[in-house]
Amino acid sequence: ATAAARPTGTAAPTQIGDVRIERAGNQRWLVVDRTPDALWPALRDFWQENGFLLTLDQPQLGLMETDWAENRAKIPQDIIRATIGKLFDNLYSTGERDKFRTRVERNANGGSDIFISHRGMVEVYSTERKDNTVWQPRPADPELEAEFLRRLMVKLGVSEEQSKAAIAAGVRPAVARLETVNGQPTVVIDENFDRAWRRVGLALDRSGFTVEDRNRAEGTYFVRYVPPDENTASKEPGFFGRITGWFKSSPAPTAPSRYRIRVAAAEGSTRVTVLDAQGQSAPSTDAQRIMQLLVEDLK
Repeated sequence: ATAAARPTGTAAPTQIGDVRIERAGNQRWLVVDRTPDALWPALRDFWQENGFLLTLDQPQLGLMETDWAENRAKIPQDIIRATIGKLFDNLYSTGERDKFRTRVERNANGGSDIFISHRGMVEVYSTERKDNTVWQPRPADPELEAEFLRRLMVKLGVSEEQSKAAIAAGVRPAVARLETVNGQPTVVIDENFDRAWRRVGLALDRSGFTVEDRNRAEGTYFVRYVPPDENTASKEPGFFGRITGWFKSSPAPTAPSRYRIRVAAAEGSTRVTVLDAQGQSAPSTDAQRIMQLLVEDLK
């Protein structure tokens, strides 16, 4: 009701009622003047109302994750599709899968910061004869993330028109770069610690890391990481795999590696480095690869 009563001016507001949209580069997140505990039931309802199943629902960690889902609207309604009919519905595939992770953190004002990150997989041919397919990761889609943030704003009481205007406003330039500091690959972000902390958390979610714990006072994310090519979008084979690979066994998954991502304030900026699970400097190859992943997303 508060959001509906507030008029919209010629400049699109980034805050309506108790909901505010923040943006840095291609990243967006919501700041809501409600506690995480108060928001959690609405977040659970939101994803279920949008047709997703939840595979992770941990309010104590502030993490919620959907199962892989296919956008069935992408299936062409051609004569072949009409002929196949519902009998072969499970065999007809768009070749793309999406999943979303929601992370909620309590901010310094007692409210909540809400981040939605997307991960995608695409089905591609693995042989020249095109008789078998495999799932491969595809880049995160910032516009999909923005759309679900917009829908969540509506769920939290913002009107459709106001949500669209708020999502479109507040463009900020990219403010991250990769440098070598004291012999270590380091991401330097030209923002204060608070904003950098939020952006790094979202970049980790997008890049395939699982945040197992975090200590904001120390500026540390405790993460585990599995290379993307080991993360299949579904336990089931793809379209051609269902036809030609019914009895093929899957290779054993790679064990995840654990790291600490350190976020520290510096003079006029914030620096991000990677440590191993014991808190020592990570091997240079691992550190370079991880920092490159993060800086590409932070841009």
